[in-house]
Amino acid sequence: MNTKLRYSQAVARLSGESSSVWSLHERAREKLAAGEDIILLSVGDPNLATLDSTIQHVVEALQQGRTHYSPGAGELSLRQTIAAIEARSANRPCSPNEILIFPGATHAIYSVMCCLLDPGDEVVIPEPMYIGYRGIFDIIGAKVVTVPLQVDAGFRLDIDRVKQAINSKTRVLFLNTPGNPAGNIIPGESLQELAAYCLERNIWIVCDEVYSMITFEQRHVSLRRAAAELANVITIDGLSKSHAMTGWRLGWTVAAEPITQKLLAFTSAVIFGCCQFVQDAARYALTNDEDYMAGIRDEYRKRRDYVCQRVMAIPGLHCQPPQAGMFVMVNVTQIATDGFAFADRLLASQGVSVLPGAGFGESTRGFVRLSLTLGVDELAPAMDRIEAFVLAGMTNPAN
Repeated sequence: MNTKLRYSQAVARLSGESSSVWSLHERAREKLAAGEDIILLSVGDPNLATLDSTIQHVVEALQQGRTHYSPGAGELSLRQTIAAIEARSANRPCSPNEILIFPGATHAIYSVMCCLLDPGDEVVIPEPMYIGYRGIFDIIGAKVVTVPLQVDAGFRLDIDRVKQAINSKTRVLFLNTPGNPAGNIIPGESLQELAAYCLERNIWIVCDEVYSMITFEQRHVSLRRAAAELANVITIDGLSKSHAMTGWRLGWTVAAEPITQKLLAFTSAVIFGCCQFVQDAARYALTNDEDYMAGIRDEYRKRRDYVCQRVMAIPGLHCQPPQAGMFVMVNVTQIATDGFAFADRLLASQGVSVLPGAGFGESTRGFVRLSLTLGVDELAPAMDRIEAFVLAGMTNPAN
């Protein structure tokens, strides 16, 4: 049957390089499902369990009938809890009316960008950047202007280069701190300067801070704390990474009330609210997590230190210890043409799945991202396989 059915331009824009990078991870998942001995280090889904008491709390919420429509902005009790946390961490007042709840931080980012960008508008983003951002901007039809981080200096952000990338077409400066994939932290002084610079030029500054609670040697400074004025500031956070609640899908935005009202109108038209019982669990988790979060940070620090020590002992591989998060970026340029070739052959010969760096930006095409989502006992055989793989023959780019 010869049909002329047509898809939207947004669908066509989703066929870029990032989709091919994810295809390697999907291939690994298929192999695992087929019974092959595969170690998945290609996705940020931690093996850590959600707090037992949080699970019990949501069971009780379900039994109490918390299964109905929620207000579009989110449950007031959860927004009050987040507002109190924001007020303490930013050292400035925060109203529940400045908080909006979403089914995950990714949907929050999508909604924010839909409200700020039109097709053809420019968004400036440091790279390497989280691979999922690209799809959001492709759907909207925005033009992404990347600013390479200083890879050899711990993925440091050069704010002068950011300023040089901003022009009359720029509508949004989008930051991610702590960063995915590199685990870099943008200093508060840099955030303050960039927020003021953008405000002078009527540019939005948006910051993804979902790794804010998983930091090591230094603490995270929120854009909301750093900025002198908040009229153009939007921050995004969630529970997926910090509280091992990836599948619960709970994120939020923090912004001035006029911005939040525009976001509410958009999200009400698209999803209208999140699950009541998930929001109950989120509120409970955020108010009973001090010891849990300390344990989470210690565990990821231990995993980071182990993986970095193993990587640096393998000839031809190199990494810099991340300051935060759950990933290590491994430089493979001495032994492979690029990260995709390395990851593809590693999966085929050793059954270890890592993510090619090209999906995060041109500056990390010669890298792979290795997830710290397994414990040291499971990371050890993965690192053994990676070491065996390198020593067995990936000794020059021609291999």
